[in-house]
Amino acid sequence: MRDTCIVGLIPARYASSRLPGKPLASIAGKPMIHRVYERCLASTALLSVCVATDDVRIAEAVERFGGRVVMTRSDHPSGTDRVAEAAQKIEADIIVNIQGDQPFMAASMIDEAVAPLVNDTDIDVSTLMFPIVNEDDLYNPSVVKVVTDLTGKALYFSRSLIPYPRESISHSVFEHVGLYVYRKETLLRLTRLPATTLEKVESLEQLRWLEHGLRIQVTESAVKDKEYHGFSVDTREDIERAEQMLRERE
Repeated sequence: MRDTCIVGLIPARYASSRLPGKPLASIAGKPMIHRVYERCLASTALLSVCVATDDVRIAEAVERFGGRVVMTRSDHPSGTDRVAEAAQKIEADIIVNIQGDQPFMAASMIDEAVAPLVNDTDIDVSTLMFPIVNEDDLYNPSVVKVVTDLTGKALYFSRSLIPYPRESISHSVFEHVGLYVYRKETLLRLTRLPATTLEKVESLEQLRWLEHGLRIQVTESAVKDKEYHGFSVDTREDIERAEQMLRERE
């Protein structure tokens, strides 16, 4: 992996409807963006890590803990667009788009997602999935599901339950993990693709990529303790839960 320049980019914006200033929210005395950054540094695949932001408050916080920052415009419609702008300003062969609201993500998840793209030049995008074990998640539209072909290529992503259990056949249902790996040129191409019907209907940008024919490899993560390593922060209550999980695992 070290023969290829692989860079992790963490998109971070201050505005958030449910938790303004979310990247700077303190979790047990440390800003969430700092916790995410530390997780990235533990990855064996990444050559370097940068935070992509449009907000000077976030930039200053990252610089205080010794992190790297790439400043971006403030009008990006998605984290992918912010990462793409940042990618144009740095040297990299492969870009890893890392969610800034998952403070306990295991570094090995980054390595799992990177490996397929390094090993197979026919893959355009790589990402991860977890088996769903909580029955409530099956019907929760905030939990995005994914189905793949026999080689692990994504067939479809949905907020609905897929596959629908029309017959009583034993099977697993998988939750998509929003960690993306792309070649730099692929990432820049993605942002130029016109929006598609399925993307608009489900409000899932990865459906645009599928509709335009990109090959997305989905790997089942071997990481245990999904509740912890896959935990995302969206509300003040999530901050409290995050601190509780830290106490439970100390």
